[in-house]
Amino acid sequence: MTRKAQGPGAKVKSNWQGTNLHKLFLSSAILAVCVSATGPANPSASQWTLVWSDEFNGPNGSAVDDSKWVAESGGGGWGNKELEYYTTRLQNAHQQAGNLVIQAIQEKYTGSDGVSRGYTSARLKTQGKFAQAYGRFEARTKIPRGQGIWPAFWMLGNENGKPGWPTSGEIDIMENIGKEPGMVHGTIHGPGYSGEHGIGAPFSLPAGQKFADDFHVFAVEWEPETIRFYVDEHLYATRTPVDLPRGTKWVYDHPFFILLNVAVGGGWPGSPDASSVFPQEMLVDYVRVYRRSTASSAGSGSQ
Repeated sequence: MTRKAQGPGAKVKSNWQGTNLHKLFLSSAILAVCVSATGPANPSASQWTLVWSDEFNGPNGSAVDDSKWVAESGGGGWGNKELEYYTTRLQNAHQQAGNLVIQAIQEKYTGSDGVSRGYTSARLKTQGKFAQAYGRFEARTKIPRGQGIWPAFWMLGNENGKPGWPTSGEIDIMENIGKEPGMVHGTIHGPGYSGEHGIGAPFSLPAGQKFADDFHVFAVEWEPETIRFYVDEHLYATRTPVDLPRGTKWVYDHPFFILLNVAVGGGWPGSPDASSVFPQEMLVDYVRVYRRSTASSAGSGSQ
């Protein structure tokens, strides 16, 4: 298979799930006109040095690279009243046609801990394999759809359980809840501003467009005292210490590890309903992490 382009935000792919060039250029033109970008376009590759990636080019049906990822398991709700049981099975996470496939399945499943759930899915993390402070973190992803579906690409502070969440910090690069098909959210969580009090911002596609219809690049550029959130070429939010509630602490000064998952249900998205269709798949073309190789010229003001 042809290797994918390696520059930040690169979108070249040989099996684009039905997207042709005419549609790509038309969609790009519409998005450029309809969405107000608040920062620079796709950053120059010369600004960044690739330090870690997974291109998911393993054999069809194979497991993810266990030198890079850990598959979590459990069905205890994960602090969010989620309804799925995360498994380590290939049915829920595998490589296919140059993508990672995370599949949420409606099925009765009982784990080794005796917990039974009506849905299964996968939650992957790089904890213990890779973590980094600062840089550009991006994934090119086609998210699933439907009421009660909750895909995420995010990071947690790599503190090995001490001092624990939220003191160690969380950066949600992309979250979507199925009832908002044209909107994603980027959020930071820390001590005194976590959970429903996290500091976030939405990004919306032009009316009628849905994120589940195509691949998009979701990214953050993280520097000391600045985190910028991107969808494709559009900077839509910038977070700095001035955004924090009075008396709280900016905790984004140490390495974070990466997570990818598709939750089902939970307090925020709500439960699936009669309109929800299963199975649902999140396709991830790549995850890439860069270090800045030139001084930043982007502004650091809050959006």
